[in-house]
Amino acid sequence: MSEPAKDLAVVVLDRVTRSFVQGGVTIDVLRGVDLAIAPGEIVALLGPSGSGKSTLLQAVGLLEGGFGGLIVIDGRDASMLSGDARTALRRDALGFVYQFHHLLPDFTALENVVMPQLIVGAARDAAAARAGELLGALGLGARLGHRPSQLSGGEQQRVAVARALANRPRLVLADEPTGNLDEATSDRVLGEFLDLVRGHGSAALIATHNERLAARMDRVVRLHEGVLVAGT
Repeated sequence: MSEPAKDLAVVVLDRVTRSFVQGGVTIDVLRGVDLAIAPGEIVALLGPSGSGKSTLLQAVGLLEGGFGGLIVIDGRDASMLSGDARTALRRDALGFVYQFHHLLPDFTALENVVMPQLIVGAARDAAAARAGELLGALGLGARLGHRPSQLSGGEQQRVAVARALANRPRLVLADEPTGNLDEATSDRVLGEFLDLVRGHGSAALIATHNERLAARMDRVVRLHEGVLVAGT
């Protein structure tokens, strides 16, 4: 699949840069990244550890400043937004899945998926119904009342996937979402994740170092010396 036209994309990066200073030395992690992702498209972001995949996801996720270039999310230029507006855009348009689930330990699986919906003003009954639907689709219908400590690693990551999709984001960002799971569990969780994202029509950018998992996505891009190149 080729890159979409920028005016049709849910996210556009144009010449995005990011540098850090360590020990008086400037390290250029991103050197002019260009990327456009179409609505509903799932893109694998490949690269070895330390290549800048997480830094790129931070740029797209509007999680920190210090980036050069243009970042447009859902048609809005992030550089033109106030801090509050950036937070609102991140909350309303983006969903996040990390390698480690970061679930709230004192809340049940259902409550962990209800919480982000309440933050954006959903009614509690509707939020609970949505959470139950998502968790049921991920095979956790019988585990709604369990806290994270009572769930396996794969089940915890499924809850994190449901939480990321709870508010119907335009774009889901995932950073090695199955990286801490064994191969068999990783395959199952990723398959369920991709099916659910596709079923909801969200786009996704998924960072991984696993070529085999990347091949299951719609398009592959690679970080090479700070720039993105088309995958093969």
